[in-house]
Amino acid sequence: MEQFRAGLQELGYVEKKTILMEHRYAEGNPKRLPSLAGELVDRDVAVIVTTSTEGALAAKRVGTDMRIVMIGIGDPVEAGLVASLARPGGNVTVCRRCPQS
Repeated sequence: MEQFRAGLQELGYVEKKTILMEHRYAEGNPKRLPSLAGELVDRDVAVIVTTSTEGALAAKRVGTDMRIVMIGIGDPVEAGLVASLARPGGNVTVCRRCPQS
């Protein structure tokens, strides 16, 4: 996540000045993920960033066109999140500047 923040800074985004980041944690309970994703959709955030396959799937299932960026997702193609890494398609993509697991 720190490399993601650094990438945002390189692009000119300054947290709490030009960009606001809202954090949600499932606290180890994946059953909470759909409601957390729903909260973000209700808040009309521009992008959902997730660091887990389960989080990305929950965000995708919310059924919105909101952008979803995955960081450290094992195999997003196998998980059914994207069509391919080169051309993810849809509203889900992989952070290319972030380390992958």
